[in-house]
Amino acid sequence: MEKNIFKIYGIEWPVFLFFAVVIFAAIGWGIVPNQLIGAIAVMFTLGIVLGEIGERIPVWNKYCGGGAILAFLVCGFFTFKGWMPEGVVAISKGWMSDYSFLNLFIAFLVVGSLLGLDRDLLVKSSALYLPAILAGLAGAGLLGVIGGLLFGKSPVEILTAYVLPIMGGGAGAGAVPMAQVYEDVTGQDSSGYLSFALAILAVGNIVSVAFAVVLNIVGEFMPAWTGKGDLVKKGKNIEIKKAQEIHLTMDDIAAAIFLTAGFFILSQVVAQKILPLILGVAIPNFAYLIIFAALANVFNLIPANLKAGAQKCQQFCGNKLIWIQMVGCGITLIDFNEMLGVLRFDNLLITVLIVLGAVLGSALFGMLVGFFPVESAITAGLCMANMGGAGDLAVLGAAKRMDLMSYAQISSRIGGAMVLLIGSLIFQFL
Repeated sequence: MEKNIFKIYGIEWPVFLFFAVVIFAAIGWGIVPNQLIGAIAVMFTLGIVLGEIGERIPVWNKYCGGGAILAFLVCGFFTFKGWMPEGVVAISKGWMSDYSFLNLFIAFLVVGSLLGLDRDLLVKSSALYLPAILAGLAGAGLLGVIGGLLFGKSPVEILTAYVLPIMGGGAGAGAVPMAQVYEDVTGQDSSGYLSFALAILAVGNIVSVAFAVVLNIVGEFMPAWTGKGDLVKKGKNIEIKKAQEIHLTMDDIAAAIFLTAGFFILSQVVAQKILPLILGVAIPNFAYLIIFAALANVFNLIPANLKAGAQKCQQFCGNKLIWIQMVGCGITLIDFNEMLGVLRFDNLLITVLIVLGAVLGSALFGMLVGFFPVESAITAGLCMANMGGAGDLAVLGAAKRMDLMSYAQISSRIGGAMVLLIGSLIFQFL
């Protein structure tokens, strides 16, 4: 029997080490072609190395974003200091912009996450749980604006630069597409916005985990306020069904890729030719992409095997490509000076108020509709204010309520998509 061999990114370490050395040598010699195949080699190598390290650093891996944020920060810092080879910088710009891989990444995340949710869950949860998310978002906006006024910041600035990134469902599926929507709607460069958004999101994630610990303590002292892992009080339960396991074939994956491209082009056609304005407000293609994918699931227009295929593509992007995308963000889209400027007392206080507003808004609404306030605050509040999937694990782990993962995923997926849509409207006022 073969001995177990340590693997990196699913690859036996001797195999990965050999090719990593070859690729780094090619980078040093400046002979990596600025083409898609060259970008795959460089971006994957950097992302895998930094991502694996970030996932193994104690405390950092649970509360600070793990490998994704480490890849982002290290690559951004190296570029800021001028230590990143010019060839790697050029390849990163090609990956993120010239090849338009970022649009493909976002499209897979949006379509796969919306189609991947169980249809009954999507329909039934919208009745009570989605309004709870909106209540948390309203609370975050209200307290955030109040905090901003204390430091002379305008409500529009607080909503766009603080509330939307923090409440947007994470980095890969939240802040990054939010920055793209920002650029599409305002015509301004997205680099400054994304740099600040990712930095404030990282702070918001840490604050969210801290609040999760506090809410767990609140539940211990106020047992009537918690279901100890159950969101809905007896008699008003929302049935949560697990998606049926479907045996996927290569045809299903290929069809899902085509399906995603079809949704993207449909959204592009409507956004540019059929209905570019609604009541004088420009609607970007990603907003239409969210709407069409959600409606297709609600009205059961897509066969189950294609939904499962789209979800598998989304999982691949969210689980295996997020480190690679964060390398590109760090090299190409970050302004490190902007990031360093985030670490101030005023920004920290505003972030705490935003997360507190999300907790209070979702908890109070939950009480009105028959939710336990502690669980409502954790799922509809904190799981909106954290860093997506990794943040959900950190928040639920800190709150000792891992059974709420289904609701946390609705917050990260549907809630994040809702914030993206709201952001596309708010950006009109910039």
